Amino acid sequence: MSQLARPGKIIAVHLNYRSRAAQRGRTPAQPSYFFKPASSVAATGGELERPAGTELLAFEGEIALIIGTTARRVSPEDGWAAVSGVTAANDFGLYDLRAADKGSNVRSKGGDGFTPLGPEVIPASAVDPAALRVRTWLNGELVQEGATDDLLFPFGRLVADLSQLMTLEPGDVILTGTPAGSSVTEPGDTVEVEVDAPTSAGAPSSGRLVTRITEGRIPFGDFGTKPRVDDHQRAEAWGTPPAPAFALTDELRAALASVATATLSSQLRKRGLNNVSIDGLASTRPDARLIGTAKTLRYIPNREDLFASHGGGYNAQKRAFDTVGAGEVLVIEARGERGSGTVGDALALRAQVNGAAGIVTDGGVRDLAVVAALDIPTYHAGPHPAVLGRKHVPWEADVTVACGGASVQPGDVIVGDADGLIVIPPALVAEVVADAVEQEREEEYIAEQVAAGHPVDGLFPMNAEWTERYRAWRAQR
Repeated sequence: MSQLARPGKIIAVHLNYRSRAAQRGRTPAQPSYFFKPASSVAATGGELERPAGTELLAFEGEIALIIGTTARRVSPEDGWAAVSGVTAANDFGLYDLRAADKGSNVRSKGGDGFTPLGPEVIPASAVDPAALRVRTWLNGELVQEGATDDLLFPFGRLVADLSQLMTLEPGDVILTGTPAGSSVTEPGDTVEVEVDAPTSAGAPSSGRLVTRITEGRIPFGDFGTKPRVDDHQRAEAWGTPPAPAFALTDELRAALASVATATLSSQLRKRGLNNVSIDGLASTRPDARLIGTAKTLRYIPNREDLFASHGGGYNAQKRAFDTVGAGEVLVIEARGERGSGTVGDALALRAQVNGAAGIVTDGGVRDLAVVAALDIPTYHAGPHPAVLGRKHVPWEADVTVACGGASVQPGDVIVGDADGLIVIPPALVAEVVADAVEQEREEEYIAEQVAAGHPVDGLFPMNAEWTERYRAWRAQR
C-alpha cells in the first residue's frame, strides 16, 4: 500500500454519521468503538473471500485517520493535530457471525482482508477535517456519499476520547464510521471507496480503493460458532430501514386530492388539532395541488464561524435536495426570515427531477421567476436576491422543524392548495380523509337544498329530519 505501513492497532467507531444513525433508528450520545486486528488490513486491487456458507458480507466506506504523533490525553481542539493523514477504508463485516461476537465484532469484522486501506494518503495539513467526503461504488454505481459536516463526533473529539485511556501511536488507524448506504456485496462484485476534499486546493484524493469479492470454498468447522442469520440481521446488513408505520398510498393520495384543505382543517379541529396550518406563504403554483410526506431541513441564524464549518461543500441543504424522494415535500425551517434566499432555481429543479411533490419554506426564494416556471409547487414567504449565507446556516435535515408557525416532523403528511397548507399526523390521515370526504358529500347535499330554496335553519347543520333525507339521497347516488 503506497505510503501506508501496517498499523499497530485499528480502532473503529460504531455510529458517527447522522444519515447512518437515522437509518439505524438510534443516535448515540457519545462515540463507542471496537478493535480490528492488523491482520485484517489489505491493499487496493485485492480479492476478499466471502466465507463458504455465509450470505451477508457488507461493505462500509469510511475515512481512515492515520495517527502521526504519540497522543495521550489530548483535548478535542488538539486532536486533529495528532493526525498525519487520511485515506479510504472499507470496514467489511460479516453479519452471519454477529451473534457469535456478542458486540465485540472480533469474528464478524476481524477476518483477513476485512480492512482494505489506501491507495494514497492525503496529508492532514492539506485539508480541512470538516470538508472531507467519502464515496462508495458497488459495481460502478454510487451507493454511499457522506461529508464530514454530517458527523456526530468530529475527528478531533474521537482522538481526544480514545487518548483519555490509551496511547495512540504513530501508524495507528481510526476508522471514523460510515454514512448511510452500506449494504451487502456478493461474489463477483467490485467495491470501490474514495476519500477526497473537493473544496480544498487541488481537490486531493485517496484514489479508488478497489476490492473484488470472491466465493469461499472451505466451510466452517464444528469447533466454533457457525454462521447464522435471521430477518433482523438481513435487514441490518442490507440497510433496510425499519418498516414505516404509515404509507401514503395511491388511494390515500387520491382521497386527499378530492377534498379541500379547509375541510381537512375542520376535521383536524374536531380532533383538537388547531395548530396544524403552515401560515403566511404564497405558492408558485396556486393552481396545483400539493400532497406528500414531509422531508425536513433546518437553517439556523447565520454566524460566520458556523457558516464556515457547515455552509460550504456538500452541506445539509445540498444533501436534503439531493436525497428528497419521489412524493416527498421538502419543508424548510427558515424562522420566517425573508432577508435571503433559502432555495433557488438549481435546487428547486433538483427536487423536481427527483420527483418531489413540492417545496415549502418560510423564508425567501431566489430566482423566483425561474422557480415559478417549474412544475413543482414551491410555497414561500417572498422573493429575495441574496444568497443563503446572508441570513442562514444550513444545519441539519430529517429533524422536527418549525415552518410558518407549525411543527412538522419527518413523515407528516402535507396537503396544500390555494387556501394554504395543512400538516396531518400520519396516524390520523386515514380517518381524517374519510371523514373529510363524508363532510364534503354532506356539504354538497346542503348546497343543493339551499339552491332549491330551503332555509338553512335545521339544514345547516342538519337536524334529525334532514339527516334522514340526506341518507336517502346518499343511497340513491
